[in-house]
Amino acid sequence: MPLRILIDVRHIRDFGIGSYIRNLVHALGEVDTGNRYTLTARRDEVHEFAHLPRNFETIPYQRADTDLADQAAYPWFLRSWPADVYHIPLNSVPLLMPKPYVVTVHDMSRLLYQDRVSGWRNNLRLFLFRRGLLRADRIIAVSRATRRDVENLLNIPASRIRQIYNAPDPRFEQHSPAADARAAGPETRDFERRRILERYGISHPFLLYTGMIRPQKNIPRLIEAFASLRNELAEHPSYRELKLIIIGDEISRFPGVRRAAIQYRVENAVRFLGFVPFDTLRVFYEAAEAFVFPSLYEGFGLPPLEAMACGTPVVTSNLSSLPEAVGNAAMTVNPENVFDIARGIREVLLDRNLRDELRRKGFEQIRRFSWQRTAEEVLETYQEVAALAKAR
Repeated sequence: MPLRILIDVRHIRDFGIGSYIRNLVHALGEVDTGNRYTLTARRDEVHEFAHLPRNFETIPYQRADTDLADQAAYPWFLRSWPADVYHIPLNSVPLLMPKPYVVTVHDMSRLLYQDRVSGWRNNLRLFLFRRGLLRADRIIAVSRATRRDVENLLNIPASRIRQIYNAPDPRFEQHSPAADARAAGPETRDFERRRILERYGISHPFLLYTGMIRPQKNIPRLIEAFASLRNELAEHPSYRELKLIIIGDEISRFPGVRRAAIQYRVENAVRFLGFVPFDTLRVFYEAAEAFVFPSLYEGFGLPPLEAMACGTPVVTSNLSSLPEAVGNAAMTVNPENVFDIARGIREVLLDRNLRDELRRKGFEQIRRFSWQRTAEEVLETYQEVAALAKAR
């Protein structure tokens, strides 16, 4: 008998997690035509799932999970849509969530890097974070490092945790021109790249960071390392005008990031961009001299793999889950040492053979990760949870 599986997809537009939801749902549509899926989405996002197979249905639910009333409202709404398994694809579980449910944990930064804010709202958020995992029938951890964090921080038995890798969005490997291309023929792609870069005023070699703007992302230290490196390369024929482009969300919430650029006197060489469309993001990845990601903590670390898919050499941390994600296909550095960050970037920029080797290994590394494999393992988790629930 087919299972009824309900997935909360309200975070489809989030940075990172949105990519996880989109790719997982579409991969499930390819590997599973037998079970019945219900997706709860915001009304203006229902169209995102219009091309799924017939065993998928999407129902609108408008309230955000950041609304305190949603702790009861969403579970009450689900009474009209009973399921054999519920999947919350990030750890934002309503207080009264019906069981059995599966939670995907992308990282444990809320506990490891919680905001230095007191008050009942923050305490409630942390309480709900813990409770959501402790009540889960299964937890999907996106890396071995995250699995260890879940076990060690919450003392959850290993038998309730499944380690299932993410994968880069396949579109990063499709190096076709943008949909609104103005040229035709073999030069279209290069023309589109130049057009997009010109639109953003990019005319010099640049390093790239993409991702969320959070304290654990280590961006002020990256800016300090960039300033040191730029001084070293002041007379270099190719890199004396080197820039650093930072693409990330909510930069205004972390003014220390901009202050770092002023403090180290590189405010004219560092560009801060907010959200950019997917085709534009891919062009930035492809055009960068190197992708730099000296994060102190990652649950998995998709941006370095996205850069590898675009053929860009990567400099990243030797901490947390990042060595697990990048293998031997990146230059790894100590993210707590400014001079080691600068060293890693410098070696990648100045050693052509190393750059070529990292590109080749990068293409090999991303083949280790597949959304089809991820979907198959998630489906096995659904089946396991449903079988245990029926046996009770």
